[in-house]
Amino acid sequence: MAHYLDTAQREDIARLRERFTGRTEWPTWLLLLGVYAAWPTLVLVSPSLGVWPTTSLMILLTVLWMSLQHELIHGHPTRWSWLNKCLGYAPLAVWYPYTLYRDTHMQHHRDEHLTVPGMDPESRYLSQLRWAQTAAPMRLLRWLDKTPPGRLVFGVPLALGSLLIGESRRLWHGERQAWAMWATHGFFLVLMFAFIEHYSAFSSVHYLLLVSVPALAISMVRSYYEHRPAEHSHQRTAINEASWPWRWLFLNLNLHLVHHDLPGLAWYHIPIVYREGRAQWVARSGGFLVPGYGELFRRHSFSPIDSPQHPHV
Repeated sequence: MAHYLDTAQREDIARLRERFTGRTEWPTWLLLLGVYAAWPTLVLVSPSLGVWPTTSLMILLTVLWMSLQHELIHGHPTRWSWLNKCLGYAPLAVWYPYTLYRDTHMQHHRDEHLTVPGMDPESRYLSQLRWAQTAAPMRLLRWLDKTPPGRLVFGVPLALGSLLIGESRRLWHGERQAWAMWATHGFFLVLMFAFIEHYSAFSSVHYLLLVSVPALAISMVRSYYEHRPAEHSHQRTAINEASWPWRWLFLNLNLHLVHHDLPGLAWYHIPIVYREGRAQWVARSGGFLVPGYGELFRRHSFSPIDSPQHPHV
């Protein structure tokens, strides 16, 4: 538990975990059951529901699924990582195998390396050397990626391009873990796409391009200004007081500093802990408080929020 919390705060968190909800983790189990029931149901009813209503609901469900995978990675709803992996392995979001997401995300949680290119696998910043070597068209894309509309449009291609390059290198060098991971992920993708082709009103290509890509783009709204390259590591992570639709889709990860400081805290406990110590969390963040995602769109749709070049590396 975070070292700076006082005794009363530690006791409050311990009590939350000892309550029925904390012990049983029923909210996470309920969401898991809901997603696993809703996804095939949407596929099966899509011929009567219609392609575009189904597509819209599938996008939202896939965003929620990615948030649920994040909870599984952090030890919810069980403390057995192998069981959480089984629960979260379904490739509903297509692009990132669960194992890859788990390993890179846990590396991202080394807070002393947050935002540092080459050390934080989720950093969107480029080192000064890399920036100097970047061609003008790619520099423009990186600048556009620093606006919310640009993140929605270009965030996914940039992320998937980086994924393709990195994983191709691992496969080229014969890393057995990478080959096994992608073979397993590919096998389940084939099964999922076959189910879609047989029962759905749309094709697997439609799902790939018009469900999984928009879902990934929406999830990148959360990460748009989630971290900054501040001097102190605990001031690099944002607190975003987002409205309820975003909080629901992202399972309260908008209160990101609370999550980074207490990574084992369940999604349904994060708002409680934040509300009870809001002033302390804001002070700890160094004032890195965002009043909602809408405010980011209003202020930075035509003005990059910061530079894609890391200021210190």
